[in-house]
Amino acid sequence: MILDVIVEDKKRRLAEHKQNISEREMMQKAQADTRIPRSFYEALAKPGLSIIGEFKKASPSLGVIDNPLPLKERIDHYNSSVDAISCLTEEDHFYGNADYLKEIRGLSMLPILRKDFVIDEYQIYEAKVIGADAVLLIAAILDDARLNAFYELTMSLGMEALVEVHDERELERAAALHARIIGVNNRNLRDFSISLETTARLSEKRPAGCLFVSESGVTEDQHIKFLKTYGVDALLIGRAFMESDNPEALAARWKARYLEV
Repeated sequence: MILDVIVEDKKRRLAEHKQNISEREMMQKAQADTRIPRSFYEALAKPGLSIIGEFKKASPSLGVIDNPLPLKERIDHYNSSVDAISCLTEEDHFYGNADYLKEIRGLSMLPILRKDFVIDEYQIYEAKVIGADAVLLIAAILDDARLNAFYELTMSLGMEALVEVHDERELERAAALHARIIGVNNRNLRDFSISLETTARLSEKRPAGCLFVSESGVTEDQHIKFLKTYGVDALLIGRAFMESDNPEALAARWKARYLEV
């Protein structure tokens, strides 16, 4: 399955990274970092629709994305229109890199989510060092012990976690963590098919008090209307923004559509 391949490639990449900077050194760098992360939760907890604008170069389902804007111009658009930024740092399948996140950190005051396939504490320490304010924790690739440990480590470093789920069992596990931010990935990570019905189905069992984020598959106005009926607090939008030559205008339009219905 695609997810299994991505995780195996991530293990190989991690071994390479640890040769350059050891686990102990990365941990020390993170613990010595005095930067106070920006609150990802507060950025999304405002009235109306909050939007996480994503930066990614490619994906297994889309291939290389036709991106009409250079990075700086894209981040200028995001700074004027979205509430937080997601940056892919996975190298082999999304063509991401930690350097992209570091560059974005220098261009934006918005909270930044490190979006990757986190399977090791090393990546959480590294997230703090490169300037992330939050990390993505994918329930599908973490057992209960690691999900809990990674969540606690993230919070101990002053960052926040977006806990990603795709089915009822994973939602229950996120609820057991008392996760403050839960993301429903409408893309099935096993075969990369997309259905907004995933958010609709899981919204019925969302834990009280959490922020509910719908991820993937939002490409048109009707999707905004559909997801509002299921009480989503925020959307994580990648492809639609990356292919747009005016993501600022697109974000403004979708925030307005949310308020209309």
